[in-house]
Amino acid sequence: MKAIICTQYGPPEVLQLKEIEKPRPQDGEVLIKVHATTAHVGDTRIRGFRVPPAAWLFARLYLGIRKPKRPILGMELAGEIEAVGRDVTRLKTGDPVFGITGLEFGAYAQYRCLPEAGVVHKQGGVVIKPANVTYEEAAPIGAGGITALLVLRKAHIQRRQKVLIYGASGSVGTYSVQLAKHHFGAEVTGVCSTSNLDLVRSLGADTVIDYTKEDFTRAVERYDVVFDAVAKVSPAHAKKALEKKGVYLNVDTSTNNLKITIEDLALLGDLLATGELKAVIDRRYSMEQIVEAHHYVDQGHKKGNVVITVPHD
Repeated sequence: MKAIICTQYGPPEVLQLKEIEKPRPQDGEVLIKVHATTAHVGDTRIRGFRVPPAAWLFARLYLGIRKPKRPILGMELAGEIEAVGRDVTRLKTGDPVFGITGLEFGAYAQYRCLPEAGVVHKQGGVVIKPANVTYEEAAPIGAGGITALLVLRKAHIQRRQKVLIYGASGSVGTYSVQLAKHHFGAEVTGVCSTSNLDLVRSLGADTVIDYTKEDFTRAVERYDVVFDAVAKVSPAHAKKALEKKGVYLNVDTSTNNLKITIEDLALLGDLLATGELKAVIDRRYSMEQIVEAHHYVDQGHKKGNVVITVPHD
């Protein structure tokens, strides 16, 4: 099968398309024929080994000292079940699925084995893809959507509370605007650049702020929740916009110790099916264009998600 191999840490050019052996499902596993994955910012950070200084040693030990010891990147995927191992009962051959790969990565390949049940955030997991959603639309929900859901859930948002999403046009941001508005029932303010104001409004934001023209902390409005979905504002500065007992969330620090369950993925599937949640796709690339895709994500200006289509002869 074809797979994209990260041969060493460095720029996008370290990614190479190669032929490797096709995996076989073990007991309790399913073999997924991958149709779509993403160029996630997490993949680009691992590829370039861009990690916070405090996490440097742990990251080197886990990811690899000199080069990635898990050379096939890719955190989220959508595809169909091609084969199942023994003791698999929830899924069957032919089922369309989407999900995440966990801490072992591996979605940058034509095939990926994942456990049917287990600790999703560590081992990965998949659920049934809604029939009215394409593989390309379903693939990005696995990481960006689940991050938005679980981080916002930490704030215990009540209906009509005021929630500000900074970085509202990114992957986590676009899901956060939709979830805060439609799932949690909040009054949502989205902060983004001039070119993305209409996009964020279309996702349900009640108010939009152009960060190139206005500092949201200097406005009269104060918020019950401020979520920095791109980790680009200092916590001290962002907290100036909070109500006295408001909650500050950050996509980097608030994701620590998140526990992802199959039920969480299934909930996102239900929201996709009803149209309450949708993926914003900025660009699509083929596997052969993975270097170009990573270069684009590295620029830091993508709108929503960058999808990688996975061909099968």
